[in-house]
Amino acid sequence: MIISISGKLVHVSDTAIAIQDSPFEYEVLVGDYTRRQLQAKVGQDIRLHTLNYIDGNTQGGGRLTPRLVGFSTEPERQFFDLFCSVDGVGVKKALRAMVRPVKELAVMIEQQDAKGLSALPGVGPATSERIIAKLRRKMPRFALMVDRGGVEGEVQQESNPVITETFDALMALGHSEADARQLIDTAMESGKKFKDTESLLTAIYQRQ
Repeated sequence: MIISISGKLVHVSDTAIAIQDSPFEYEVLVGDYTRRQLQAKVGQDIRLHTLNYIDGNTQGGGRLTPRLVGFSTEPERQFFDLFCSVDGVGVKKALRAMVRPVKELAVMIEQQDAKGLSALPGVGPATSERIIAKLRRKMPRFALMVDRGGVEGEVQQESNPVITETFDALMALGHSEADARQLIDTAMESGKKFKDTESLLTAIYQRQ
């Protein structure tokens, strides 16, 4: 299984990119959000976290084609894997839906925003309800992803162990998921770096 791929970005199309790792050139499928992050990096060396799947009809002797799907960060790859696990979604529909940052998608699922999810390409009302039912309780760690600078106004997102541990601590103290996330987001707006859970909790309660 290929879990990441590195090389020179040589081409970006609407649904895929091409990475050159001599003597080979690989096609990697990407969602629209990832494509926007990468389109200004043609000619540069990049690294993507990847998932593998087999495209085609497994019945009747149809042609089967191995595919790679790429993501800028490991948490984005993990989110996509969960998203694909929902009945009626699958890789192709999930790729079409990836037009917004994972953090935003996770918040919509966590807050049971069926209307917002239904507005995503390829996701209708019935599918959005199945997504919420299966994934809502798995979303807090994705909803807490930290933004870091991207290109042309885009943001890339990564997980932060201190934030995840602080979220768990706030839940243990009796806060709701939404309240815990809001308290953390407010504290993080200061731009200060927190080295451990204790310092972040102190900053949160000093604001109360």
